[in-house]
Amino acid sequence: MGRLVKMSKIININIKFKVHESVTDLDEQFSNLCLKAEEAVKNAYAPYSQFYVGAAILLENGEIIAGTNQENAAYPSGTCAERTAIFYASSKFPGVKIKAIAIAAKTKSTVFKITKPVTPCGACRQVIAEYEQIQNSPIIILMQGQDKAVYECNSIHDLLPLMFNQ
Repeated sequence: MGRLVKMSKIININIKFKVHESVTDLDEQFSNLCLKAEEAVKNAYAPYSQFYVGAAILLENGEIIAGTNQENAAYPSGTCAERTAIFYASSKFPGVKIKAIAIAAKTKSTVFKITKPVTPCGACRQVIAEYEQIQNSPIIILMQGQDKAVYECNSIHDLLPLMFNQ
């Protein structure tokens, strides 16, 4: 006797983002934000991974807040550049919306190279998602690596479509 098989529904998830050949292809405000993230990379503390990350956040009031990744020998007690910048911005300017975040990364490692723009890690994606939810508006995400290309997303939904939220 044959077994009745119930059909499952298949859902496709697509992400979309813009690819800019360089920061010079962005408008002045976002180009400046990317340059601030690149500057922040110089202050990253990454003696263990050699993976240096800087982030710059543009707030609705026009302020730009930078952050860097901070490693620690008691791994994983360090923190990412994105969360450093977001938490600092939230502490210094509570209630002010985040318009955009730019992320830049470089390495001095001879073992690996960063050839494509670097995306936020899962923990940072979740933090960005919660801030989008809190402020009820999207956060533009600009991502860079060591090459000249810049990826641009209109919201964390483009990078984290099945996010955890309340």
